[in-house]
Amino acid sequence: MEDLVSNRKAFHNYEILETYEAGIALLGTEIKSLRAGGGSLQDAYIVCHHGEMWMKNSSIAPYKFASVFNHEDRRERKLLLHKREILKLKEQTEEKGLTLIPIAIYLKNGMAKVKIAIAKGKKAHDKRAAIKAREHKRAIDRALKGS
Repeated sequence: MEDLVSNRKAFHNYEILETYEAGIALLGTEIKSLRAGGGSLQDAYIVCHHGEMWMKNSSIAPYKFASVFNHEDRRERKLLLHKREILKLKEQTEEKGLTLIPIAIYLKNGMAKVKIAIAKGKKAHDKRAAIKAREHKRAIDRALKGS
């Protein structure tokens, strides 16, 4: 499973609590564009409307070899989940401070899948503490490697 698109900033800005796999309804030119490396999940998020999950603000670049029938760059894309999963996710995101974010889009058996996460936003001091711990670990690893 190779990621076509990943949201690397998500791990810096959010504390990931739980992950799920969802299908995604794409147009033909969108999957071709993703395979060519034209996508971004930078500011993307997921909402629930009328019992359906929708990924908003994700960007899939227009396919450069398409004709007039190309897709919109930042359209809402429907996520394909079982009803019980949708209800569980909706219930958890109604809890204070939790949100749904896409982490990656990848191919599995030829089908595009989205890895979504229930996440809690990190405060600035949490981000600094994580960076400090990572730097400390690197320093220890360097010292052990050198001796």
